[in-house]
Amino acid sequence: MSRSPIVPWLARFYPAAMNVKWPERLRSALGALIGIAFTGGSMQLLLGPNANIPMLVAPMGASAVLLFGVPASPLAQPWSIIGGNLVAATVGVAGAALVADPVAAAALAVCVAIVAMFALRCVHPPSGAVALTAVLGGPAIHALGFRFVLEPILIQSAALLGAALVYHAVTGHRYPHATRAAPAAPQMPTTASSITRADLETVLNRRGELLDIDPEDLEALFRETQLQAYARTFSELTSRDIMSSPVVSITPDMTLRAAAELLQRHSIKALPVVDPRQRVVGIVTRADLVNKPKSADLRLMEALASRLFKRDATRARVVSTVMTTHVRTVETDTPIAGLVPFFADDGHHHIPVIDAHDRLVGIITQSDLIAGLYRQTRIQAEMQQRPAA
Repeated sequence: MSRSPIVPWLARFYPAAMNVKWPERLRSALGALIGIAFTGGSMQLLLGPNANIPMLVAPMGASAVLLFGVPASPLAQPWSIIGGNLVAATVGVAGAALVADPVAAAALAVCVAIVAMFALRCVHPPSGAVALTAVLGGPAIHALGFRFVLEPILIQSAALLGAALVYHAVTGHRYPHATRAAPAAPQMPTTASSITRADLETVLNRRGELLDIDPEDLEALFRETQLQAYARTFSELTSRDIMSSPVVSITPDMTLRAAAELLQRHSIKALPVVDPRQRVVGIVTRADLVNKPKSADLRLMEALASRLFKRDATRARVVSTVMTTHVRTVETDTPIAGLVPFFADDGHHHIPVIDAHDRLVGIITQSDLIAGLYRQTRIQAEMQQRPAA
C-alpha cells in the first residue's frame, strides 16, 4: 500500500541538524544578553529614566539574534542593521502620517521598506518590525514623529552594533564579515566527485559557527560552480561552431503523420516548429508524437469528424495540438560555457539556435555539445604542445 503524499510533505518541517557546538551557542546567548543590556542602559544614561521614549524597541531583540547568533549572515552586517533600521523607521513614520487606516499603513510601510532596503543593499529582517512599530506603536511613538528615527532607533541600533563589535573582538570571533578580495586559490580538482556532501558537513562542523545557508543549497551551489569553472575553459567555441545546420523544421499546420515521417527519414529526435518568418514557435519530439495523451474534447471532436466526413480524423491532427510552445533558444554567439547548464541542469536535449533577427538557423543536441567540447579539448591540447615562437 502506497504511503500518503502528506507524510513526506510533513517531513519537510522537521528541523535540520544544528552544526553549532554548545560553546558557540552559549557565546552567542551571552553576547545577546550583554548587547541588549548595554543598549537599554545607554538609552537610560542618554535620555534619563523619565524620558517619554521606549528604552528598548522589540525589533532590537531580533537584531540581537542576527548580530550575536548568526554574525556571518549578510543580513547581520553593520550597514544592514544601521541602514535597514533607519530606512524602515523613516518609511514607517511617513506611512503612519499619510495613511489613516493602520492596517493599510502597516502593510504599505513594510512593502516600501523592503523595496528601499534592497535598493540600498541593507536588507535586515528585523527592520520590517521597525516599520510596523512606527505605524502601530501607539500614541507615544506617533507623538515622536520623525524623531523616532533618531531616538530610539538610531541610538539603539548604534549601541547594539557597538556592543557586537566589541564582544566579537574580545571573544576572538571575526565580525563584521566584510566582502574582501579572495586570495589566489590553489589548484584543485574539478571533477564532480572531488567533493561530497559529507565533506561539506565535516567542514561546517569544524567551523563551529552558524552560516546562513542550508548545506543542501551550499552543495548545489558548489556543484554549479564546478561546472561553470569547467565550462569556462571551453569559451572559444560558440553555438555557431557546433550547431547542426541546415536544420529540418516544420510548420504548426503540418499533420502528425507527416512530422513522424520526417523524424524517421532524417533519423532525428526533434523538429523545431516555425512560423512564416522562420521564428521558433514550438518544438515536437518523438515522445510528443507517440505518447501525447488526447483530451476528452479532442477525442469527441475526432469522433464527430469521423462520422460527419467519413474519414479517420486522427490522421488530420496537426503539430500545433501537441507541440511544446515554451522553447529554450540560444543565439549564434552563445559560448559553450553558456550552453552546458541548459543540458546539464535544465535537462534539455535539443536547443534551437537563432540569429540576430530571431530566425531559426540551426539546432544543438547533446551529441553536438559533446563533440564541441571534445573538439575544443583537442584545440587546447595542440596549442599547449606547440613550441613557443
